[in-house]
Amino acid sequence: MTDVPVDNAASARTSAPEGLTLAEEEELRSELAKVEEEIGTLRQVLAAKERHCGELKRKLGLTPLDGLKQNLSKSWHDVQVSNAYVRTSEKLGEWNDKVTQSDLYLSASSTLEDWNEKLTQSEAYKKTQETLSQAGQKTSAALSNVGSVISRKLGDMRAHPFSHSFSSYSIRHSISMPAMRNSATFKSFEDRVGTIKSRVVGSRENSTDSLHSPSGAGDKPPQDNAPF
Repeated sequence: MTDVPVDNAASARTSAPEGLTLAEEEELRSELAKVEEEIGTLRQVLAAKERHCGELKRKLGLTPLDGLKQNLSKSWHDVQVSNAYVRTSEKLGEWNDKVTQSDLYLSASSTLEDWNEKLTQSEAYKKTQETLSQAGQKTSAALSNVGSVISRKLGDMRAHPFSHSFSSYSIRHSISMPAMRNSATFKSFEDRVGTIKSRVVGSRENSTDSLHSPSGAGDKPPQDNAPF
């Protein structure tokens, strides 16, 4: 089988709807061609306008994000002024009024108010509130005392050498809380500090005596200068 060329005009005429004459068909085709040409021209004009718009935005420093924000704002404004949004807002307002004015809502609100009033006026609530207030005050005072003690101790350590800090100031005078000072933990800690202090002082005195005593220098005979 070989390919047989087909005339497009003839096939178009054969596929034309029934009831149209050749003159009407030609007129419709001519009008269709004009409309398609106008559409192409409008597309070219629209593309040129879009390019010009982009250049103007670039010169003004406007970014695509700004355009998106403007479009969203405009869309939201259009939604707010639309009839559907207005009717929905009115319906919601009516439902809210009906709910807040209903007997069930009013009785529930009054019941909650009564419970709240009874709770705040109860003895348990008052005692709990007083206890929490006193605990907060005691905690604040304790933290303030500890902070002042630490600050004073650091100042003393900066003002005096470490070797004389134990002999000049006792830890007993740096703590202002009697309960902590009289506790067994504090006493054992103080005993340990005293033991360490006595050891440090004794070792220092022994080292000083050994350096200045003449017997220490005479125990070892002087070494002869050995040859290389």
